Amino acid sequence: MIDFIVAVITALLLITGALFALSAAIGLVRLPDLYTRMHSASKAGTVGSGLLLFAAGLYSQDPVILVRAIAGFVFFLLTAPVSAHLLARAAHHSGYDLGGISVRDDMRKR
Repeated sequence: MIDFIVAVITALLLITGALFALSAAIGLVRLPDLYTRMHSASKAGTVGSGLLLFAAGLYSQDPVILVRAIAGFVFFLLTAPVSAHLLARAAHHSGYDLGGISVRDDMRKR
């Protein structure tokens, strides 16, 4: 019975993580400029890959692997958005323009 419950929870985590990863991929293709694409990849991609990693750790039913998976998930949550922010800031300072639909630039030089 426990194996069935773990399998169901793992399947739900895998499906949810795959949907987040799919939304990140669609965002990379469909969004208009570098900044919105980077936002999509960093937020949805981080959650998607973290859920997939957590599902793999849970399915192993080994506490050591589960702790490593959780540590990897926390590492994703701490590093991916920060690195995306720094890359977007560097792109802005190098002169990469916002998309046409952007209505406000809080970092423009005055």
